[in-house]
Formats: sequence, C-alpha cells, structure tokens
Amino acid sequence: MTYCVGLLLNEGMVLLSDTRTNGGFDNIATYRKMFLFEEPGDRIIAIMTAGSLSVTQTTIARLREQIKARDADGDTSIMKAPSMLKVADIIGNMLAEVRADVDDKLSSMRQSALASMIVAGQVKGGEMRMFLIYPEGNFIEATEDTPFLQIGEHKYGKPILDRVVRPQTSLDDARKAVLLSMDSTLRSNLSVGMPLDLLCVRRDDLRATELRRIEAGDPVFREMSDAWSNALRDAFVKISV
Repeated sequence: MTYCVGLLLNEGMVLLSDTRTNGGFDNIATYRKMFLFEEPGDRIIAIMTAGSLSVTQTTIARLREQIKARDADGDTSIMKAPSMLKVADIIGNMLAEVRADVDDKLSSMRQSALASMIVAGQVKGGEMRMFLIYPEGNFIEATEDTPFLQIGEHKYGKPILDRVVRPQTSLDDARKAVLLSMDSTLRSNLSVGMPLDLLCVRRDDLRATELRRIEAGDPVFREMSDAWSNALRDAFVKISV
C-alpha cells in the first residue's frame, strides 16, 4: 500500500509520497514513488505512483527510454511534449500498455496488476496542471473545486485536505497540510511508511523550489505531528455536546 497526495494551488504545487512497499507481513521494503523529470527553464514534470510495483517501475523505465530515443518527438517523449495535457496522454497510454502486458502474463494465474499515477507539472508557455491517471490510461484533472488529488490509502488523510485546502492556500500552508495528511495516514495504516519525499514548485519557475526526503525520526516532522495531536486533543476537550 502507499499514499501519495498532490495539491495544485494559485502559487504552485506541492506533492508528497511515502516509500513503503508491502508484499506481506514479512516482506516490507522501501521504494521511491516520486519521480522528477526536469529541464529548468523549459519544463518540470513529477510523477507519483501507487499499485503494482512491476507495472509502475516498468512504466517509468519505458518513459525514460522514450526520452532517450533518437527519434523522440512531441508524440512519444514527455520531455518534448508541447503541453501537460500531452504529457498526461503519453503517460496514460504507456501505463495502459504496460498494465496490459503484465495482465497477459498473469492471466494463467487468474490475477491482474493495477496501478495509478499522479502527474503534475508545467511546460514553458503553458499552465501548471495536475492529473490522476487510472490503470486504464484515462485521467481526471485537479480543478479549482477540487485542488488536490490522492492515490493509494487516501481515506485517512483526506479530511484535513477537505477542510483547509483551497486554490488560494499558500505553499507554506500547503506543505503543512500534506504533511499532516500523511501523518494521519501513518498513524492509521502501518502499510504506509517513511521516509517521505516532498516536492514544492512555485508557478512559472519551471524548476523544483524544494525537493527533499524526510527520514524516520526527523525532528521537525515529529514536532509537527506532536503539535497536531495536542491541538486535536485540546479541541476535543473544549467541544461541548
């Protein structure tokens, strides 16, 4: 299981992912689920993944192959695509293709492999956009009415996003919101785990504003988590029924 969340705001975007992969009670490992493709000044594209590791890793590997291909163009390479809509289309098609290949190999076992992705970024001259790509390759887009997208184990971290995130939310507050959303998920589901990968991008900068890994035991994250727990307990006590 995993949890990834992305916020698309007037100031820019904030993305956060965990790194835990659970193949059973005795098979827990750490794998990166956030991938950054960046050409400063021209484009920045971030991909977060959830679901079958074989599908997501193969999809990312094939996207990288297309970028390096001699005949790469705007129809095949996300680093040459003319818009974020085309980027989402390329990634969606690749995800669907890989999933079909894996499903074909698993058909004799009557199993299937599912994966989904959040794709966000900006191409020079275009708008910053964010998409949730489904296993079939189709996608939906973050909007002013719904300025955040989630994949994986999303239910525990959704309430705080529903209450505090708006398009006008600042990047600083957005960073706080995704971290508290992740904290709620970490406390309620052991299949989601640290370290965490955090990305912040200011609109029109076309480069990462902040990119860092938050390790287990990080003092700032722990202090924020404790403060949030105390604030919730205090609020609970003060509410009368």
